Amino acid sequence: MTKKGHGQDIKRKAAKEAHPEISVVVPLLNEQDNIGPLHRQITEALTGKYQYEIIFIDDGSTDGSLSVLRRLQKEDAGVRIISLRKNFGQTAALSAGFAHSRGEIIVAIDADLQNDPADIPKMIEKLKEGCDVVSGWRKKRHDNAVTRLLPSKIANWLISTITGVKLHDYGCTLKAYRREILDEINLYGEMHRFIPALASWSGAAIAEMVVNHRPRTAGTTKYGLDRTWKVILDLITVKFLLSFSTKPIQLFGGWGLISFILCFLSGIAVILMKIIKKTDMTGNPLLYLTILFFVISAQFILMGLIAELLVRTYHESQNRPTYVIREKLEPSGKAGENT
Repeated sequence: MTKKGHGQDIKRKAAKEAHPEISVVVPLLNEQDNIGPLHRQITEALTGKYQYEIIFIDDGSTDGSLSVLRRLQKEDAGVRIISLRKNFGQTAALSAGFAHSRGEIIVAIDADLQNDPADIPKMIEKLKEGCDVVSGWRKKRHDNAVTRLLPSKIANWLISTITGVKLHDYGCTLKAYRREILDEINLYGEMHRFIPALASWSGAAIAEMVVNHRPRTAGTTKYGLDRTWKVILDLITVKFLLSFSTKPIQLFGGWGLISFILCFLSGIAVILMKIIKKTDMTGNPLLYLTILFFVISAQFILMGLIAELLVRTYHESQNRPTYVIREKLEPSGKAGENT
């Protein structure tokens, strides 16, 4: 091979390394004993198949996790580390990883070794079949039945019912995404588990795949029953974003109209009771109910108008359209010409 050809090969290799095909994003908190084995398993699963990078996000660990990561990076140039100043939560950690990733396909995986990195190539291939999001389904879970499995089943049923995106396991971190899908989603609170539902708004094709789930062998779980309330509150936000983010007046105005109808009916009842039964209006509880419904009606309608102004201001200031284009087909020649 000539020096010129060898130089071109080096440049092509450098270009691939600068823009890896796959980015594996690993959020972690106090997982020093799991980092090494996880890195080894990811490497074994992807080496020789894809050009990839591994991004570890240290979410304010207080053990030796960051030291382990630094040693690991000296051994593997494909490892990137993002160290957050404090514990911001899994959603924020994933968001940081997504923002700093360079691959066209992004895979998220937990650092506790319960997700199996051997499933990553299968998810990538399924994604390449035409899907935009591939979500892992831990069909046979190795978790506590009371504190983890039962709340998870209830939450998955609730999320699937309300969002209309039917998945068995929203809580599984192991998911594969096309970059353009994540570029359209901003994550807050505990919203990372709702990414498939949020992606559905832009017409993303979502698939589910059974993945291997393993018992935890080191470290302690960071999840408890307290997250159930966070899920419910975030679910309300997601439902609003999916159904009314561009038309909030239809939600608040609808409740306002219902309240006004109840106000009208209650007021008619008060008047009829006065005319027919000579009931004193000032002592009639329905009169106070009429006033209450009138105030609630006015408040709902005003909230809807304020929300409309906020939504319009947001979309215009961000220069974000209220639609998502899949592709544009333009004519290759002038009108009336055959090409």
